[in-house]
Amino acid sequence: MKYLIPVTATAALALATVSAAAQDWEYTDGSAPENWSEASPDFSACDAGMMQSPIDLAEATALGSITIAADYGMTEGKLKIGKHKVQIDAGSGQGMVSGDRLFNLLQVHFHTPSEHAISGERFPLTAHFVHATRDGTLGVLGVMFEEGEANEGLQTIIDALPNGNGSDISIDMGTMVPAELDVYRYMGSLTTPPCSENVNWHVVEKALEASPEQIAAMETALEMSARSIQPLNNRLLVAPSD
Repeated sequence: MKYLIPVTATAALALATVSAAAQDWEYTDGSAPENWSEASPDFSACDAGMMQSPIDLAEATALGSITIAADYGMTEGKLKIGKHKVQIDAGSGQGMVSGDRLFNLLQVHFHTPSEHAISGERFPLTAHFVHATRDGTLGVLGVMFEEGEANEGLQTIIDALPNGNGSDISIDMGTMVPAELDVYRYMGSLTTPPCSENVNWHVVEKALEASPEQIAAMETALEMSARSIQPLNNRLLVAPSD
């Protein structure tokens, strides 16, 4: 299957706002509250919102089988590098189906350590595949990495970092997504300002491997780039049933 869904102005604006605001806020140590609303009134949802991300996935309130169909492979993209930022803006034609909705892949970016936790434990690295539907609804597929064998896609990115911001990159996105897509599913938010809510989160249960050298390279590029864990409040969090 191929995804050729045009990105609406709503989705583009939400992601552009994240980029534009990148210099106005800072991470803490991943545990202390960030208080991002103090940096700008535009970030009020970060502290007042009731559907914020990331969360601790061990707090699941239900078990279920969430069906995800995905199509990721080779793409020609643009490498975006900045403070706490390593991102690939993807070419069209890739994405996922969740339920009956088509989500077109816009970009993938990374955080060190992982933002979502399981029983308080975080993985050393995570990838967030950011998508949008035709009407601008955002959906994120989160993939966590643990120490092990080298990952092909990550190495492609690391090798391209010296080329600088805005450089072209040819990458197989499929190498950074597990074959088995058993996911945690909940409604949350962007994990950076403006912390917009109503984001469809899918966090893959199975972690992929990355070599110690790859993890170290991403840590050097990103530094501490994980938001503190947010309260689940009264949300439904569905964990894989198997």
